[in-house]
Amino acid sequence: MTVIVVSGTGTEIGKTVTTAAVAAAALAAGRSVAVLKPAQTGVAPGEAGDAQEVARLAGGVTALELARFPEPLAPDTAARRAGMAQVRPCEVADAAGKLATEHDLVLVEGAGGLLVRLDDEGGTLADAARLLDAPVLVVASAGLGTLNTTALTAEALRARGVRQLGVTIGNWPAAPDLASRCNLADLPRSADAPLLGAVPQGAGSLEGAAFRAAAGGWLAPELGGTWDAASFTRREAPRER
Repeated sequence: MTVIVVSGTGTEIGKTVTTAAVAAAALAAGRSVAVLKPAQTGVAPGEAGDAQEVARLAGGVTALELARFPEPLAPDTAARRAGMAQVRPCEVADAAGKLATEHDLVLVEGAGGLLVRLDDEGGTLADAARLLDAPVLVVASAGLGTLNTTALTAEALRARGVRQLGVTIGNWPAAPDLASRCNLADLPRSADAPLLGAVPQGAGSLEGAAFRAAAGGWLAPELGGTWDAASFTRREAPRER
């Protein structure tokens, strides 16, 4: 059994689609998979949240939310404004640990970035990862500004003694600009961790069968795929002057 925490360098950068790709690759290899969303914000009752979107794209996963808050805010603020109980890192760790006794792989998808507060005590996804002794897969954006946010996330993980599994690009553009292309070589240096994949722009709009057929080609072997960082970088990165 394995637990991987999926965190981003920010919000709306492809965490859910990356989580779905990792889940799809694991399912294709015959592993049982659970997806845990500790705090879903900005989604009304009855609407599909991130865990349900992973299930739609990846197929037969166990999808679990610990809490859902209606406003699209940080989990602690969203819970406070809704008058609902906040989610604490120990609760995330307990739920993930239980799922891990019943599944080969548990993917814990955070909300926003690594240090977004879950509760008024300042608990974060990083705290849950530390309690679980689980590595963190960092999902980064492709373009300008990503090196700084990726380096800050990596530094925060090191300061807390949490291992970074690697970094993936959550939304690789169909027509990447110069910054995105240069960042292929620079991101692993900023993260001090390997580049483990690049999920293409628009992947989340695919039908489930098409997504599952393609997912392994977006991820490195460490995540169950066939994607090769060196080959991808040679093809996409600009030539040195």
